[in-house]
Amino acid sequence: MTAEPSVQANASGTSLTVQVGGDMDWQTAPFFRERLLGEITTGQQHVVLELSAVSFCDSAGLNVLLWAWRRAGQAGSMLVLARVQPKVQRTLAMTGADTVLRVYDTVREAENALVADGV
Repeated sequence: MTAEPSVQANASGTSLTVQVGGDMDWQTAPFFRERLLGEITTGQQHVVLELSAVSFCDSAGLNVLLWAWRRAGQAGSMLVLARVQPKVQRTLAMTGADTVLRVYDTVREAENALVADGV
């Protein structure tokens, strides 16, 4: 049984942390696309997707993450990932997506890097 998909956002200043939960796969991709679009286009300068509750990500889920990164950029925001589970991190590395999607160990580290980069 797969974990129920969830998206919960918390804005603070120019930063938006979006906690993503559940399996990111072909069944849940439409849910994540719809929910993430609503969050990443709110005008926040920095968006951190916190993925500690995502234990599985297939190619459809990976596509959602890359799509969200592009959409955030089109909206004038920078999107990064934080607290990525090792299994999901391996998927990012095997596909080369980790060369596009910046990954940080903690949300604070991600936020600090975005501020330091002047993004």
